[in-house]
Amino acid sequence: MANSEVAIANLLYRYAEYVDSGDFEGAAALFLHARVLSRDGELDHAGVLALWQGRVTLYDDGTPRTKHVITNPIIEVDEAAGTGTCRSYYTVLQQVGDCALHPIICGRYHDEFERVDGVWRFRFRDYSLTDLIGNLSKHLNP
Repeated sequence: MANSEVAIANLLYRYAEYVDSGDFEGAAALFLHARVLSRDGELDHAGVLALWQGRVTLYDDGTPRTKHVITNPIIEVDEAAGTGTCRSYYTVLQQVGDCALHPIICGRYHDEFERVDGVWRFRFRDYSLTDLIGNLSKHLNP
């Protein structure tokens, strides 16, 4: 069994993998037991799924043509309480058509986790911490 820090980091990376593959249902399922704070207010997993399905452009290959790069994770775990936190950075790269690969948005995630029956899961994500915004015209629907 992976240690707690690895299990929490894998949740971060699994989120990126799901979103970049266009599997919004899989990504939203990671937040089944979590609250997500967005610029639109607090959302549950169904609200997060609706947000992505309504706003993110998918292309012929079924993906948003993005790569979420999650870096600098600072993971802190309270093993006795079965809780943890993580602060991390994200950079989203996109390439559509003949446009060059380029960063479209950068920010931070502040996450809280809980261990239930030996399995780590998201408890809270602050999804509102955007730091730098590039050209989102080929990523988000108006």
